[in-house]
Amino acid sequence: MIQSFANWFTFSVFHLQADTRLAGAVNFFIYDSIKIFLLLIVIIFIVTVIRTFMPPTKIKKILSHRHSYIGNVLASFFGIITPFCSCSAIPLFLGFLEAGVPAGVTLSFLIASPMINEVALVLLLGMFGWKIALLYIATGLLIAIFSGIVLGHLHAERYIKNLELENKKNISNIPTWADRLVFGKRYTLNIVKRIWPYVLLGIALGGFIHGYVPTNFLANFANSSRWYAVPLATLLGVPLYSNAAGIVPLVSVLTEKGLSMGTVLSFMMAVTALSLPEFMILSKVMKTKLIVLFASIVAIGIILTGYLFNFVLK
Repeated sequence: MIQSFANWFTFSVFHLQADTRLAGAVNFFIYDSIKIFLLLIVIIFIVTVIRTFMPPTKIKKILSHRHSYIGNVLASFFGIITPFCSCSAIPLFLGFLEAGVPAGVTLSFLIASPMINEVALVLLLGMFGWKIALLYIATGLLIAIFSGIVLGHLHAERYIKNLELENKKNISNIPTWADRLVFGKRYTLNIVKRIWPYVLLGIALGGFIHGYVPTNFLANFANSSRWYAVPLATLLGVPLYSNAAGIVPLVSVLTEKGLSMGTVLSFMMAVTALSLPEFMILSKVMKTKLIVLFASIVAIGIILTGYLFNFVLK
């Protein structure tokens, strides 16, 4: 239905000619804007209501483990069973921060949740076999765990802005379902009002790339014979936006065009874990220095993973 509406708006309202770059960009922008905001509103609301049943002290006790790094491991595994895209994982990330969970641990979750999930695992298993699927899951987990650990050692808490979204003390003391639903609605609207310009800006850039960057660009400039193929694929994935399930079919197409598996999976990881709309939203809660550190550390992990895949799967 969303795609039909985007097509109607693009071709009937704007009267753009089909198969043109402008039409492709506009259609992408309309479709992704509706899809992302629907996802954000629904998931933020559901997660917020669920959080009213979870005392912050309990969340903090589980993820702030007394043994070093166990919290990063637990948060990363929790990310696997929460099949969110990068933008819709942010509400739970905010909830962890508000509960007092260390920033490094919450960032492990923020990386793992969009990058790895059971849907991506099944699709990869069906398209490429168990070896590729297990390697992807293992390397994704390692990136999430070690990136969170490194950011924790860099005292990421110093670069978290004052959230001031709601009174933290009241979130787990809401007595009735009616109160929980009202709270969820208010909290959701509060977040969406703060982030909508940044989301639209990120989608607009993604739409421009979708419409004006040729589909064979990645295949032509990032084939396996070039040493810079993996870093280039990682960089090209950042402005785009999708969840892991949505990007897996494109992975199949790119491998058919001759790209090596490591290069293609680096592109996939970058799209899911380093999307520009995600950074636009995070700029409301993170200082620029932390966003740069976060993106750089995760990008290095993705690039190393791409080279590892290319080496192992020769």
